Amino acid sequence: MKQTKIFVLVILLAGVFIGVGILRSKKSDTPIKQQVLAVGYLPVTCHLTCPVTDFATSHNKNYRFTSSRFTDFPTMAEAFKAGKLQAAFFIAPMAMKIREQGVKAKIVYLGHRDGSTVMVRKDSKIHNLKDLENKNFAIPSRYSNQYLVIRKLMKDQGVNPEKIQFVELPPPEMPSALAGNSIQAYFVGEPHAAKSEVNGVGRVLYHAKDIWPKFISCVLIVSEELINTHPDIVRELVRGIAESGEWAETHREEAAAMVAPFYRQDEKLIRYVLTTPKNRVSYRLLTPEDDDIKMIHDMAIEAGILNHAIELKDLIDRSFIPKVIEKSASLPN
Repeated sequence: MKQTKIFVLVILLAGVFIGVGILRSKKSDTPIKQQVLAVGYLPVTCHLTCPVTDFATSHNKNYRFTSSRFTDFPTMAEAFKAGKLQAAFFIAPMAMKIREQGVKAKIVYLGHRDGSTVMVRKDSKIHNLKDLENKNFAIPSRYSNQYLVIRKLMKDQGVNPEKIQFVELPPPEMPSALAGNSIQAYFVGEPHAAKSEVNGVGRVLYHAKDIWPKFISCVLIVSEELINTHPDIVRELVRGIAESGEWAETHREEAAAMVAPFYRQDEKLIRYVLTTPKNRVSYRLLTPEDDDIKMIHDMAIEAGILNHAIELKDLIDRSFIPKVIEKSASLPN
C-alpha cells in the first residue's frame, strides 16, 4: 500500500513538471511584447530625428518610439518633471536647469549641430549687433542657447547687453512679429527663421554656425529611472536617433516630406531649411563632448541661468551611443 502511494505521488509530480515544461515552451513561442516609449519634441528642425525615428520604428516588433509633439519648451518641461515623459529634446541650458532643479535626467545625445539663425527685416539698415541697440530683439527664452550665443557675440563686438531690449516670444510668433515691426530682429531655431526669408519679409543677419562653429542648441535627455530600469530601450532610442540623423543627412528632401505631417507645417518650408544651404543644419557629430557641454554650462552660470555648478558626470551619459552609425535600414533608400 505504501509503495502504491509513493508510485502515485511520483506520477503526480511528473505531471506537474511536464506541465511546467509545456508552459515554458508556450511562453518561449509567444512574441515579445513591443516596448513603446513616447519622446517629447517641438516641430523644429533641431528635433527632426525624433519624428524620423517614429516613422522608422512604426513597424518594429520590439521597440516603438512615438514622437510626442509640444508647442513650447516650458509645457514639455512640466510634463518631464511630472514623469509623463521619460525622454525628450530640450535646449541645452534648460536641460541643465531641469537637472539643477532636482530632476534626475542625463544628456544621452545631441539633437543637431547649427540650425539657428538671426533674422532682421529685409528693408532694415541693421547689419550688425551694434545696429540693434535700443531695438526689440526676440529670443525663445533666456534659458536658450540662442541667448547665450548672442551674449557671446555682444562680448566679441563690445556691445552692452543692457542696450538691447530682449523680448521672449514663442518661436511660431516671431515671423509675424517681425513682419508687423513689433520686433526688429529675432534669433531662433529653424524653420521659424527661414519662414521670414521665404515670405520675403526677412533676411539673414547671422547663422549660428558663423558665430559659434558646430553650434549646439538641443540635446536628448532621458530620465535616470529609465536608464536604470530599461537600459535596452535607451540604447535602442539613441541608436534610432543616430541612424535617423545619418539618413537625413543624405535624404534631405525625403526627410522634409516625412516630417511635414508630424510638424503640421509646409513641406516646402522644411525642404528650404534642409537644402538652402545644405549645411544650414547638420545631423552628424552628435556625441555630447565634455568641452561642448562644459562651455554651455559655464556660459549658463555666467548668464544667471544656473545657480551653481553641476558635475559633468551628472549631466552626460555617453554609454548608449553606438560605435558605428549607419543609415537606418527601416527608412527609404
